[in-house]
Amino acid sequence: MSETIDKNILMQRKAKSLIPGISQLLSKRPDQFSLGVWPTYFSKAKGSFVWDLNDKRYIDMSIGGIGANVLGYADDDVDKAVKNAITSGTSSSLNCYEDVMLAELLTDIHPWAEMCKFSRSGGEAMAIAVRIARAHTNKEVVAFCGYHGWHDWYLAANIQSEDNLESHLLPGLSPRGIPSGLAGTSIPFRYNKIEELEKIVEENPGGISAIVLEPIRNSMPEDSFLEKVCSLARDAEALLIFDEISSGFRLNSAGAHMKFGIYPDIAVFSKALGNGYPISAIIGTSEAMNASQSTFISSTNWTERIGPVAALTTIKKHLDKDVSSHLISIGRRIQNGWEELSKKNDLDIVISGIEPLSSFSFQNHESQAYKSIFIEIMLQQSFLASTSFYAMFSHTEEQVEEYLSAVDKAFRLIKEYEDQGGVLSKLSGKPAAKGFTRLT
Repeated sequence: MSETIDKNILMQRKAKSLIPGISQLLSKRPDQFSLGVWPTYFSKAKGSFVWDLNDKRYIDMSIGGIGANVLGYADDDVDKAVKNAITSGTSSSLNCYEDVMLAELLTDIHPWAEMCKFSRSGGEAMAIAVRIARAHTNKEVVAFCGYHGWHDWYLAANIQSEDNLESHLLPGLSPRGIPSGLAGTSIPFRYNKIEELEKIVEENPGGISAIVLEPIRNSMPEDSFLEKVCSLARDAEALLIFDEISSGFRLNSAGAHMKFGIYPDIAVFSKALGNGYPISAIIGTSEAMNASQSTFISSTNWTERIGPVAALTTIKKHLDKDVSSHLISIGRRIQNGWEELSKKNDLDIVISGIEPLSSFSFQNHESQAYKSIFIEIMLQQSFLASTSFYAMFSHTEEQVEEYLSAVDKAFRLIKEYEDQGGVLSKLSGKPAAKGFTRLT
């Protein structure tokens, strides 16, 4: 074992005995990349750079804090505002007024919305939105498309068949621990497959409380898909909920649904909203949101000051600097680079996602091993990189060109290994896990 990774691996071994699954977040577990090689821990992060526990510096061209750090790490403006908030006190027996200011700003940039509630993470915000919908409609069934978190309402879809969530970003999600009585209360449909949603509505007459989906992720809506979803929600007297946790603040300084001109009853934001500081928002019409007063939704830490202050500063900078234009431009260059370099090196890949949230996948039966060898070669060139790229405002054109040069080398070596009999023998770590599996 080289000295370069000793501290990272030692910390990982310690964590394994103290923290189930090593990390609090599946997407940051080392087995999602290359177990035994991926650094796992950071000592410092600034702009587009990350330092591991051995003080090795990487340019982060991977998942950008899982999409949370849209401006870049430790943004000076956001951090300054947060430090000022800390100096003034982050919590007390009274409420912070920044809640009101953030609600006003969010309803200004989303004119269809009239009221807001705030929490501190995306999954809980989605659970709040679904609770509001059920309280408002007095109905139980949720029709959904995509990935929406770890809470009972969502994982209930896998009670009757663990394959129900197979095509919704994360395969292998177990419903263990979910009450069996929730079976049939959450039913999935696929993006751009309006006939699947129509069938759900038809089979649950008068029972649909909400239709939940990301307005966009890997594919553009086709054949007026979003308009048809909206119409079905109205006909079923269900609330339309857009999950903007990943898509929000990428294509514009608001929600992606504003680009399409399709307005829901409720929209949910997190991740990029606070540039890495914990904050999430549930925004909606007053008719929908007022239902939250008929059910119990409350938490002490939803009233602290740091989250709203970070969100206010992030949104204002996002607007002032036209951040989305930069994210789109950088992401487009990355996607074009992947396509050009895969063809140059005769590798079969499929590219997907909107420009700021790009990804590619190797098209062969050893795709996870290919992913890991790509990661390892990029690490050797001082890049944190996987098969996904989340653009940040701190990414520069020069960094992108350096990255693509490194990708060219990685693709060339992978092709050489392929021609020599395969990549498995070249791996230093283990092939990346696919979806949710128990980390042993």
